[in-house]
Amino acid sequence: MIDELKKIRTLLEPKPAPSPPKGMWHEFLAFLDQYKVLGLAVGFIIGLYLGNLVQALVKDLLLPAIGLAIPGMSNLASYVVGVFGIGEFLVALVTFVIVAFVVFLIVKIAKKWGMQ
Repeated sequence: MIDELKKIRTLLEPKPAPSPPKGMWHEFLAFLDQYKVLGLAVGFIIGLYLGNLVQALVKDLLLPAIGLAIPGMSNLASYVVGVFGIGEFLVALVTFVIVAFVVFLIVKIAKKWGMQ
């Protein structure tokens, strides 16, 4: 009976894990899986084009509307104070604020949907 129990014990012992496949391709796939590089790359590309989209929205739609609302500022990008041309800075500042707000909304929606 003891011999039978020893046989059962040896059968129930976990077998050693197989060694991971070798080669550059398998190491690369493990790297992608471990660090979630593909998801990071997709997020970066989408963020890049979202920034371009918001920048076009600001330069082509919002700034002309602001220029119409404020007399004497038909083109905010060429606005000059003394010798300082601050128009491009103002355009970049407005674009940054809008992009930051859009990213905030996306994160808030993702948390609400339980994606984070």
